[in-house]
Amino acid sequence: MNAVWEAALAWSRAGCGAVVARVVDSSSGRPRASGTALAVSESGQVVGSISGGCVDGDICARAHAVIHGGGPEELRYDGAEGDLSSPGLPCGGWLDVFIEPLDKSLRAVLAPLLAAIRRGYPVTLATVLSGAEHAVPRHTLIPAHAGDTIPAADASLDRVRALADTSTTRILDIPGTDTARDLRVFVQSFPAPPRMLVFGADDFAAALTRIGRFLGYRVTLCDARPAFATASRFPAAHEVVVRWPHEYLAATPVTESTVICVLTHDAKFDVPLLAAALRSEAGYIGAMGSRRTHADRVRRLREVGVTEAELGRLAAPTGLDLGADTPEETAVSIAAEIVAQRRNGSGARLRDLDMPIHRTGAAAESARCAALRFGT
Repeated sequence: MNAVWEAALAWSRAGCGAVVARVVDSSSGRPRASGTALAVSESGQVVGSISGGCVDGDICARAHAVIHGGGPEELRYDGAEGDLSSPGLPCGGWLDVFIEPLDKSLRAVLAPLLAAIRRGYPVTLATVLSGAEHAVPRHTLIPAHAGDTIPAADASLDRVRALADTSTTRILDIPGTDTARDLRVFVQSFPAPPRMLVFGADDFAAALTRIGRFLGYRVTLCDARPAFATASRFPAAHEVVVRWPHEYLAATPVTESTVICVLTHDAKFDVPLLAAALRSEAGYIGAMGSRRTHADRVRRLREVGVTEAELGRLAAPTGLDLGADTPEETAVSIAAEIVAQRRNGSGARLRDLDMPIHRTGAAAESARCAALRFGT
């Protein structure tokens, strides 16, 4: 998604006309979340995707008119049957898409928005979809916990601050007053990226840092050996740290969104590191190694006081059973397990499940039960 904003900024600086289209609302079960974006330049360059199909084509067809004075518009693309002449969603459901030109209002927020995203700072973009006229700017950029960043004249947007502070993305309807119309605002949050901490500097770690960055994590590679932990060996990592792993972990923030991957399979590194990791808030803790290595690791962890409940949090050997062999295949296996845990997936083959592909809540739990039946 960041590529869309990067392209918009580049086109803005080059003086090129463009449009940016974003999903602002959708029916449940749609694969594209609110905030998913597509940008089209005046010369026909396309970055991003809304649907990967006819919706994207329709937006591209509308781009020229929007660029040349058509103004912003909100469109609904519906998967309902019966209207074969208009763009729709063959997989069902609906999408509300807001299309706007790369005008003065949007250009004004692009540079600070990208600056925050590049640094990994949380930030929120509030876009007035309707009701603004000239009372408030169409776009307002709000750093997390921004206090009084929004001018007093825009006090009608006070409710946006609460959503910004909780990294929420959704439409907010703000009732009007005697002197102001109702406002319909799309609040899009860009939270700080989750962290992936990879311990152990080898080819498997190099592959995992690449896929971790691809998945949107801010990736740190840590190893105590300076000859192995170098930036040139791990170009995909956002940072490379030469330090004893357990000392680095003790000094770095860890939250529920943090992923910890221990690839050293060396007891002098693994045991103190995992003992600390299993007592942290990390959402995923995985460790590489053979069955024999893992059995010895568990014995050593028990000896230093790690409880059975804490050991139950450890994904080891790390990854899903894909038959992986190469470092790249192993990285896919580990990443698949991380995504499955993060998104409540079952790890089962989709063809063996009779339920929606995109699901939450009870449907996700059903998928887990189905996976058990299929032995996955």
